[in-house]
Amino acid sequence: MQTIVTDSPEEAAGYLNAGGIVAFPTETVYGLGAGICHPEAVKKIFRAKGRPADNPLIVHIPKPEDIDTVAREIGEAARKLIRHFFPGPLTLVLKKSGMVPPEVTAGLDTVGIRCPSSIIAKSFLGFCHCPVAAPSANISGRPSSTSWKAVLYDLEGKIDCILKGDPSDIGLESTIVDCTGAQPLLLRTGAVTIEELQSVVPEIGTAVISSNDDEPPKSPGLKYPHYAPVARIRLCATGGPVAPEADTSSAWIGLTQPHASAAFAIVRQCGTTGEYARILFDFFRQCDALGIDTIYCELPPDEGIGRAIRDRLTRAAAGR
Repeated sequence: MQTIVTDSPEEAAGYLNAGGIVAFPTETVYGLGAGICHPEAVKKIFRAKGRPADNPLIVHIPKPEDIDTVAREIGEAARKLIRHFFPGPLTLVLKKSGMVPPEVTAGLDTVGIRCPSSIIAKSFLGFCHCPVAAPSANISGRPSSTSWKAVLYDLEGKIDCILKGDPSDIGLESTIVDCTGAQPLLLRTGAVTIEELQSVVPEIGTAVISSNDDEPPKSPGLKYPHYAPVARIRLCATGGPVAPEADTSSAWIGLTQPHASAAFAIVRQCGTTGEYARILFDFFRQCDALGIDTIYCELPPDEGIGRAIRDRLTRAAAGR
């Protein structure tokens, strides 16, 4: 298969409307989309990524009001979150409508739904004939793609088209809140923080994620290893180790300079947690391209988007 790269949202949507799969930019990370009206195309996403079939996909809509076409039983808490955070980097898990096929939801009666704020994503989704199911556009388990070049590296020849846009503004996947129970629950941290969510819906809690292998997860990012580069990940406190492991090629990323700056092949000091989030996955990919053995990652403060960075780092370390 030849993978077409285009900067035209309308051209990219044409491939999707014909039953193809298309990578497209959003403010969080690049997504790999198929129209939910094409269940066979949805299956192609799983094959292209090597993604487990019981890992559900998020449905993307161009306008907040389109949520009523893909969801039912939308309660007041969900409506408040939609009014405050759509469009934006928030996914809500809701009861699915009959329009959403089981291929999207791993057979569950619920579906994650997001309305991106990215201008190019909204334009692309507007040209699509139906809502778009899309996980991150990368090989399953590896760092998410935050640029079209990263998508091409992972998926060239496996997908129909890449819609070329700027690098992702946020760099981490969306926050996910489950609104199907008596109490809304935070399933995955992201750029929309728990503090911001609770300022709108104070009763939002934090879910305890089940590790039951027989139970499909309600949203992506909860069951399988994610975000891991080829290099080993070592999590560090401020300043990191006095010296990296001997006989390894090592890199550092964090908010401070490491104690042993001269011992690292690459040192990336981020000015803010926002910058840390934005460049993290791209840094992982750079290190792999350079043959780095070990990446030392400073854990940021456990607040704001720092919580989301810590979550991704912990999962990446577990994946290795």
